[in-house]
Amino acid sequence: MRVLLIGGASGIGRAVAAEIVDGGGEVILAGRRPDVLNDAAAAMGPRATSVIVDLTDEESIAAAAAEVGSVDHVVSLAADHANGSVADLDVADIRKAFDTKVIGPIVLAKHFASSIAEGGSLLFFSGVAAWKPAPGLSVMATTNGAVAFLVEALAVELAPIRVNAVSPGIVDSGAWDSMGAGKDSFFAETARANPAGRVGRPDDVVAAVLFALTNTFVTGTTVHVDGGGRFV
Repeated sequence: MRVLLIGGASGIGRAVAAEIVDGGGEVILAGRRPDVLNDAAAAMGPRATSVIVDLTDEESIAAAAAEVGSVDHVVSLAADHANGSVADLDVADIRKAFDTKVIGPIVLAKHFASSIAEGGSLLFFSGVAAWKPAPGLSVMATTNGAVAFLVEALAVELAPIRVNAVSPGIVDSGAWDSMGAGKDSFFAETARANPAGRVGRPDDVVAAVLFALTNTFVTGTTVHVDGGGRFV
């Protein structure tokens, strides 16, 4: 398995990359910071390399497609958040959020579809905010929701290439560490409310990613990994 991972140098993306490498696959870590990418690839060993991809820049995507060549799967975990009250949002931040989460994946499909091997797929990340909107998260909810509709449309247009999404809920991936002491109470309340009775772990999301990549009868689907949190 040869996988291009945009956003695979840290967090959940790095956990996905490590699982693929440990299973004998090859990963190409992609993003905008060569130093971070190179360090992450070096730590994973000879089956990990890196390439620069800026989802807001079509030339960058086209150049990466030419450099990388044939792949089995393209996975994008990238996001640029524009959170806050609608009254206070900056239009440039809103556009960047859409460029990264929605337009970027469309351009990835444009340039990489011809490079995806038989049985391969595109996989994009959505998120629980699309199904459980909250004040201050209007842009996040909209971009994540757009991803869910995008994979349905692309699955039809690009068939037999498969196109899917993974939608994580609240996951203890390090992204919430900035909350400091408030993280524990937030996680405890989330666990009480979730039908699954806990918050997510990175390995929950990794398992969903591998399922979406390897099950060749799944396409146009959003895999929810949120413990049922979108219902409560």
